[in-house]
Amino acid sequence: MEQVFAPWRIEWVERDGKNPEVECVFCAFEAEETDRENRVVARSEHAFVLLNNYPYSPGHVMVIPSRHTGEYAALPENELLDHARLKQRTLRAIEAAFSPDGVNAGYNFGRGAGGSIDDHLHAHVVPRWEGDTNFMPVISDTKVIVEALEESYDRLHDAFGELEGADGSDDERAVRFG
Repeated sequence: MEQVFAPWRIEWVERDGKNPEVECVFCAFEAEETDRENRVVARSEHAFVLLNNYPYSPGHVMVIPSRHTGEYAALPENELLDHARLKQRTLRAIEAAFSPDGVNAGYNFGRGAGGSIDDHLHAHVVPRWEGDTNFMPVISDTKVIVEALEESYDRLHDAFGELEGADGSDDERAVRFG
């Protein structure tokens, strides 16, 4: 039997509004003001950064355009540029917060590519360290995450807040750009 102790998950499991009747969870998170609760760590005019609830490693985030589309080519140029700039800021924040040895970044276009949410474009940004894979995934098909999501959120929020053009004055709200 696989068991990984993760006591920080109880807040997510017991949250108000669990499994809301929404068409798109990303659109719902983008529209709400409860950033810390929803783990929205940064926002720009046309995009936002969401800490992944099921991370591959500490600091795993998604950079998500505000526009609901699963088609990369459907983003107007100004929104595409804003999304790209927020990805740059995300890479800087991850470097400052976690000092990884590398980063995986990319998209899953469609269910066939492994995406669980295929109708709203999002870029995964995953910090990686040399030797960060160990025997657990190989022997027991289990991943061990070494940091609580709240700690990752705080580290990233602080790092985004230090970037040029950032407004991170409110710990309960995402850091704002633009």
